[in-house]
Amino acid sequence: MIEVYFPPTPNGHKVSIMLEETGLPHRLLKMDVLAGDHLTPDFRRINPNGRLPAIVDHEPIGGGAPLPVFESGAILLYLAEKSGKFLPENPRRRSQAQQWLMWQMGGLGPMAGQAHHFRQYAPKKLPYAVKRYTNEVNRLYGVLNKQLRGKDFVTGRYSI
Repeated sequence: MIEVYFPPTPNGHKVSIMLEETGLPHRLLKMDVLAGDHLTPDFRRINPNGRLPAIVDHEPIGGGAPLPVFESGAILLYLAEKSGKFLPENPRRRSQAQQWLMWQMGGLGPMAGQAHHFRQYAPKKLPYAVKRYTNEVNRLYGVLNKQLRGKDFVTGRYSI
């Protein structure tokens, strides 16, 4: 059984969708970020960075003690490896899937998060920040749209 420390955020949804798609047995443990559920000493033993989502696999690959995994990209890779799904075996296709995962993790996700923050939540509107992050997200959406041209999935097949 995999315990999923789940926030209702884009990163949390990525992990819960992957678990549903793989069919791996799991249990969602909803975390209240506003209450600080992710800042407790117990949770910091799972993720020393104190961020969500995180998982604990009680039947990890190779056996042994329960395995905590944090960072949504690392969780997706772990779940793909454990299930044998959504990460191609062919080295070129596998590399392509990993590259697009890292693109999302290092580019689109953080930039969209910053744009959303400065457009919706910043206590003081900072036009430079709004413009900078909105422009970058629009650029990244352009990259994604170009990659998707003529295909249903980023790498041509449904993958991580």
